[in-house]
Amino acid sequence: MERKLFTALQGETATQLNDALSKQGFRRSQNVLYRPSCAECSACMSARIRVADFVPTRSQKRVIKRNANLVRTASSPWASEEQYELFRKYLDSRHATGGMADMDMFEFAAMVEETPIRTRLIEYGVPDSGGVIDAVCLTDILDDGLSMVYSFYDPELQIASLGTYVILDHIEIARELGLPFVYLGYWVPGSPKMAYKEKFKGIEVYHGREWTPLTDPSAFANTAHPLSTDPIAEQVAKIDLPDGRPTR
Repeated sequence: MERKLFTALQGETATQLNDALSKQGFRRSQNVLYRPSCAECSACMSARIRVADFVPTRSQKRVIKRNANLVRTASSPWASEEQYELFRKYLDSRHATGGMADMDMFEFAAMVEETPIRTRLIEYGVPDSGGVIDAVCLTDILDDGLSMVYSFYDPELQIASLGTYVILDHIEIARELGLPFVYLGYWVPGSPKMAYKEKFKGIEVYHGREWTPLTDPSAFANTAHPLSTDPIAEQVAKIDLPDGRPTR
């Protein structure tokens, strides 16, 4: 059974809390931070790219070249009908049976706009295209990196590998800002849908209270074992809060 640790993200300490817990495998969804905490496995691991160690592969260089005509536009998180239309097109094509499949415009707007921290909405499109959006990423700016909260793109442009391109561009943004990491979300060993994250040099995952280079994905196969996870009370006790004190 799926289980998660949750905490509210609000008040004057929201930014500090988000920064601290993101370093410990948590992810943000609107005004909530969460981390998988299943009773019988620990396979869902937060993944991030060490910007200084990233070197694009030949395939990734081709993706960058293929999308050289795209222009990046960053703005405050404010949802639009054009974004929602692209979001729906993406979900219907890639995640038609997923948990977000039934999201309406109001729920989409809440996902984008309900953020108590520094968040940007980054759009990608071709100049002089009449405002057509090809890809979008909701991005949090942390004290040590960029966190890609959610990204989506035009599934009809499959040859452009837009999902990969958005990650590559976020690595470039992090370099420009002097930030050491790009947080990608969760990675699960053996999951075909998440295998693309393994292709980025400098990738590491949070497991056992530390970040470990993902040089050999098969080394994490035992995380699905029922005895691989600590009791929930022990997990909570080991969380370090922004003031330096662990939870008790």
